[in-house]
Amino acid sequence: MSSSTGTRSLRYLFSGKRDRMKRNRVAIIRLYGPITGGERSADWIELVRRTRESKRVPAVVLDVDSPGGAAAASDNMYVALRRLAEKKPLVAAIRGTGASGSYLAAIAAKRIVASPTSVVGSIGVITAAPRLPRLLDRIGVTVSEHTAGRLKGMGAPWREESESEAAKEQQLVDEIYDVFVDRVSTARNMEPDRVRELATGEVWLGSKALELGLVDEIGDLERAVEIAAEMAGVPAKAASVSLPRPFFARLADRFATRVADAVMYELEYRLSDRIRL
Repeated sequence: MSSSTGTRSLRYLFSGKRDRMKRNRVAIIRLYGPITGGERSADWIELVRRTRESKRVPAVVLDVDSPGGAAAASDNMYVALRRLAEKKPLVAAIRGTGASGSYLAAIAAKRIVASPTSVVGSIGVITAAPRLPRLLDRIGVTVSEHTAGRLKGMGAPWREESESEAAKEQQLVDEIYDVFVDRVSTARNMEPDRVRELATGEVWLGSKALELGLVDEIGDLERAVEIAAEMAGVPAKAASVSLPRPFFARLADRFATRVADAVMYELEYRLSDRIRL
């Protein structure tokens, strides 16, 4: 990022007792990659909480590049960010993908800035699970199942689902969908019926999302920092923040990322080689 907004690549850490964030810098919280539950989302929500409580942080920018993920984890992130937005300015910057659960997180912000070629939307819910009874039959495997409760065992992959199980699964999906639509309606000041017209699961480029009212402005991360700083009445200087992590955990993450990148590159190369004219 250029020096025009004073943004630095240095990542400031929040420790248990005090933070090392320089006073009056806009904090940048990154929301990258799939949204999963468990420890990862718990750590992320803890970072949001500490950022909210830090007296050194006047405003926050949520840097978004994520395809979404688990419904519960995404909604928990939204709730955490809404609490933050109630206490200090929060601006979302969708630079790559802000879809599904990550769009849900982004609408917690007071303003959403999106790059013109970013991917925005995918307001919808999906659940999927494999069914393997025919495969198990072919390899001679049988599964013995004993349950207490009419729908206990729903989703078991070793048999076809029953009509009552399918109906219950659809009910859960519909209820989560209703929550998603309600949150978008409230955050974006849209009528619920209008949101449902857009909540088809499809995505749009940032420029079209602006026309549809799903974002507030076309711009980049620097612009989001400028808006957040203006809201807070501070200079447009920023730094990304994170929780401290053990050295070996960071090293393992870097190694895993490099391996994944190498595999994806090899797959892309081989695929492109096969379809090349």
